[in-house]
Amino acid sequence: MSDQKTALLVIDAQESFRQRSYWDPAEVPFYLERQQALIDGARAVGIPVVRIFHVDDDGPFRLESGHVRTLEELRLEPDVTFHKHRHSALVGSGLDVWLVENGIRRLIVSGIRTEQCCETSTRHASDLGWDVDFVSEATLTFPMTHASGETFDAAAIRNRTELVLAGRFARIVTVEEALERKALAA
Repeated sequence: MSDQKTALLVIDAQESFRQRSYWDPAEVPFYLERQQALIDGARAVGIPVVRIFHVDDDGPFRLESGHVRTLEELRLEPDVTFHKHRHSALVGSGLDVWLVENGIRRLIVSGIRTEQCCETSTRHASDLGWDVDFVSEATLTFPMTHASGETFDAAAIRNRTELVLAGRFARIVTVEEALERKALAA
């Protein structure tokens, strides 16, 4: 296993989502436990923690709204914070420059929403040459209804995301597997 500098991306784990009509607290406790375990584990093995906030011009994603802040239950003291305006954390945020300047070659992806910003950032990072571990248990999403009227719960969306990312854009790993990989490479 090659030794690669690694960074943990915590994408959009922000209070803005609580203000949305689709916020569903059902899976939040498990997500928070897994996200915190990943953050704490990254700190313990010396992986820099990168916080990324989504910022828009209106609503709860506006900086002035007061909701663009880390979910209150998470203890997160990032090494660096970036603001993004697109689904991919690598578009126009400066994250890509920081990663290159710091010699980061491996990314661990976590955050909110599984199938949107986390998946898009994973695909983009892979296409740009980063080695990506996708920690789906440390991502959160919400039920969605297809135009046909069929509703997909969060588990189905997470499974679909794993299906399309695995072996093409990322390794699908647990919190422990992501951190173990770093420990083995050190």
